[in-house]
Amino acid sequence: MNNQIIGDRDTRLPPLSPEDLAALRDNLREQRLFREEQLRQIAAYPSRTDESIQRRSAAQTEVRVKLAASARMVLADVEAALDRIAEGRYGNCHLCRRAIDRERLVIVPQARYCARCQQVREAGR
Repeated sequence: MNNQIIGDRDTRLPPLSPEDLAALRDNLREQRLFREEQLRQIAAYPSRTDESIQRRSAAQTEVRVKLAASARMVLADVEAALDRIAEGRYGNCHLCRRAIDRERLVIVPQARYCARCQQVREAGR
């Protein structure tokens, strides 16, 4: 069985370049704008008072509630990542304190954990 964890390396990772950090910050800002707009659209969706429409739209309401909760959660993660950038703490794992692989941050710029620690957290759920 192969126990290798994707994105996990034994070597020290180079720090993010200023260009990398600027691109990641821009990506996070775009995500923030997208999530804020998504939440505005969900909140603006009209609620109906007609009983038959309410019954039909119960499933739609449930979907909107779950979408809004998910958008708020991602928005909080994005805001936290932007705060870490501003404070100079961005790119380090919250558990092991090692640098998070650049490729992982490109895919998930709001990542708080390196690949190894993320897998450990998910396995513990």
